[in-house]
Order: sequence, then C-alpha cells, then structure tokens
Amino acid sequence: MNKLQKDGYSRYDLMKSLNYEGIEQDYNEILAYFADLPEDDYAPNLNRYRRYSRAIVLPGTEDVFWLPTIERNGVDYSAYFQGKFNPEHSGSYREFHSIDENIRSNKLLNDIIIANYHETFWNEEDKILPIHVGVHFVKLYVENDGDKAVSSPNCLHQDGEPFTFAHLIERKNIVGGTNAIAVPEAAGNNPEDTDENNIIEVFEMENPLESYGVYDPNVSHYVSPVEKGSEQGTGLRSVILIDYQQTVVADVDE
Repeated sequence: MNKLQKDGYSRYDLMKSLNYEGIEQDYNEILAYFADLPEDDYAPNLNRYRRYSRAIVLPGTEDVFWLPTIERNGVDYSAYFQGKFNPEHSGSYREFHSIDENIRSNKLLNDIIIANYHETFWNEEDKILPIHVGVHFVKLYVENDGDKAVSSPNCLHQDGEPFTFAHLIERKNIVGGTNAIAVPEAAGNNPEDTDENNIIEVFEMENPLESYGVYDPNVSHYVSPVEKGSEQGTGLRSVILIDYQQTVVADVDE
C-alpha cells in the first residue's frame, strides 16, 4: 500500500525520480509552451490561462493514446465535465483549447502520465478497459500590483475523478498559490473557515516538477489565489493537472 492509498494524498519530486538523459530539454519545451497559453474562456478577467486534452492508458501495456479533439472554426478543443463537483460549473460541459500535438508527444509529459498511473490503484475489473486521463495545463498570471489570479473552484473541493495529480512547472514572483489538503467534509469551504483539525496539510510547491496527488474520495484540496510578489516584472504559477478515471460501462437496464 503506497502513501496515496494509505493517507489519501502524497507528495513527489518527479524531477528527481524521473531523472533521465534529456529531461531538462523536455522540461524546457513544456516550460516555453506555457508562455503562450490562451485565456481560460470560462474565467474572463481572472488571469487564468489553460489548455486541456484527453488520453487513455491501456492497463495491460501502459501505452498512452491521445483522444481526438473537437474542431470549431479551425481551432481544436477538448471537452471537460465535472458533474456536480465544481460548484462554479455544476452540471456543465466546458470546452478548452487542446494541447498541441508536439507537446502531447513530449517524452517528459508522457512519462509523468505513466508515473502518476503507477501510483493509482484499481479493481481488477477496472483494468479490463482503458483508464481515461485528463491533462490540464493551467497558468495563473499577474502583471500588476493588486492583480489576482484564481483557480477554479476557489474553495476546498473534490474533483469527481478518483485520482488527480498536480505538477509544478514554474513559480515566479508571486504571493499565494498555497496548497491545502483537508478532510472530504471540508469541501465547499475555504481553509480559513475550516476547523484546523480538519486541515491535514498546508504547503507550497516551489521547484520544477514538485508534485502531489490525491485520492478523491478520501480528501478535499485547494490552491489559494496568487498575487504579484515584490520583485520587478510579472508573476506566475504554471501547473500541469492530470486526472484519472476508469471507463464507466452504461447500465442498459437504467
């Protein structure tokens, strides 16, 4: 039983554990890609930028296959649905700009997907069919003093997928971006409004590929808004979020 299964969450250093010849080049390719993320269409003026794509992992071979996108007016999108678990978009499908093919082929990104998958745990029946993977590139970006960039939802929450992992790509000149892990019953509240006995850990990710994962049924989690720090220039926090869920077979009798 790993820490994720035992405690409902775990922290990682993937730059250290994935270390291979060429990892810096692959990381720098991803880092540069974050510079031009489009604005989140569902968060106008909230200083949030993102792309999203879907993939599957075949449990028997651990091969990663990226799923087709939706084309609208010559632009590729991927659809995302959280059901009731995001109170800001409850029951709504969102379509985000897809991650470009050259980045989907990046070795480091695919290695991260499989490293996360190795941390997950499933019933044997779940592994007969593909495991579905959602990959979010999210940047919180602030230019001026007083600007604030906010994640969604802006409260302790659960995602609805069994597993979610967060991987820091870059953190620069910001205040905030603090992570909190809490009991499931704290979902819907902010950490400061939650009994301290229900907060499991509060931490900040500082270094490239510093990461954490959660087992959704057992915890809630949160990241605080970011504001520009005291240094000259802009501030940002760039993260890859990756969620995992089993293929759900419809009950034809319902």
